Amino acid sequence: MSLLSKVNRKTSLSKFIDRDENLKRTIDTKDLIMMGIGAVIGTGIFILPGTVAATTAGPGIILSFVLATIVCSLCAMCYAEFSSALPIAGSAYSFGNVIFGELTGWVIGWGLILEYMLSVATVSSGWSAYLQSFLRSFGIVIPKAISANYNPSKGTYVDIIAILIVVFISWILTNNVKSSTKLNDIMVLVKIAIIIIFVVAGIFFVKPGNWNPFLPFGVHGIFKGASLVFFAYLGFDVIASSAGEVKKPERTMPIGIIGTLLICTVLYILVSIVLTGIVPYTALNVSDPVTYALQVIHLDKLSVLISLGALAGMFTMMINMIYSSSRLIYSIGRDGLLPQKLSKINKKNNVPKRSIIFVTIIIAFMGGLVSLDKLASLVNIGTLIAFTFMSIGIIPLRKRKDINNSNGFKVPFYPILPIISALACIYLLTQLSLETWLTAIVWFIIGLVIYFGYGIKHSRTNNEK
Repeated sequence: MSLLSKVNRKTSLSKFIDRDENLKRTIDTKDLIMMGIGAVIGTGIFILPGTVAATTAGPGIILSFVLATIVCSLCAMCYAEFSSALPIAGSAYSFGNVIFGELTGWVIGWGLILEYMLSVATVSSGWSAYLQSFLRSFGIVIPKAISANYNPSKGTYVDIIAILIVVFISWILTNNVKSSTKLNDIMVLVKIAIIIIFVVAGIFFVKPGNWNPFLPFGVHGIFKGASLVFFAYLGFDVIASSAGEVKKPERTMPIGIIGTLLICTVLYILVSIVLTGIVPYTALNVSDPVTYALQVIHLDKLSVLISLGALAGMFTMMINMIYSSSRLIYSIGRDGLLPQKLSKINKKNNVPKRSIIFVTIIIAFMGGLVSLDKLASLVNIGTLIAFTFMSIGIIPLRKRKDINNSNGFKVPFYPILPIISALACIYLLTQLSLETWLTAIVWFIIGLVIYFGYGIKHSRTNNEK
């Protein structure tokens, strides 16, 4: 078999389903939506509406979220059709493998590894900083040497809290998926309740005059704002990674993906309306605009609730991202592109324990020891590349006679909407900095070296007759 035919060889859907037979389908529609909200709504909801309003869109941030939702909905519908037609673990990596071939699937998966692991590592550092700030208000101080990542010049060597929270979440996930979803559900409800408390309390202090002018940066500000807040929704793609463990995936997956997007949009817009109504948008360019707004209206005590909401938001985001990254590593190991030991399922709990341990070690190391400030933007590029392929992929998916999705979800106005979705993602990719692109190119070169040095030789697809 030639090299070209090997890298372009596609794995059949039936083989993926057979490889996933040890995964137990325990996740229902409610759990899936809760997972989606947990992944999408993090600390950003308490920061992004304020800072983008102050610097880019003004009160028009409300329309920016609407516009970003429209663009993101196109991607979400493409993911929903793929998840309905291909109910297998691995999200865009597995979908790309079936539709485009092994090399393309690997490139997508390698980009998603970057997104998932960097996201969790960055958030674990943020969670640690937030918790330490919260504890200091009660007079509890963590020793400086173990309070932040390795930086001897500042007297810090390891962020012990960032490591412990990642290990704790991984311990939860290795025990049972159902128990982890229950904990996630509770934390998501706490987070939503705190957001609603802010909206209900703040609405009585709204001054309509603060919405005038509504578009201080012009129409251009709305579009620029949309490109910034678009990244607030990136977490929804983690839902697709659970397709191998979802009950009735052809129905549950589309409802979970689209339902998540709608609920999160409503929450973002409500916070934006109230926040820009309480104080002038020009005053919101601060590190924590929601807390600042509460101080302006003399509801300082509510800021403690906001801190708890932020901690809950980051916690649920880490649960879902660690879960998704472990399923991604499991899927790549399942196919032989990484060591197959990573795909071994623990018979007691029906979870890929080794893949969870693998991602835990990497994430804990990065979150506890490495400064990730300059690498955080790489999360966007990995996600947008996956979004682009999933949008374009709807066209060849529809042409596949061996994949039956007659009773599942289908993107309306085919092929116009998938093409528009792909173009929108490509546009957002062009907005990323040159530094981000150069770093990403290095990452993908490393990925190609691993694929051609190891993956292609051990690929189950290429070794199966």
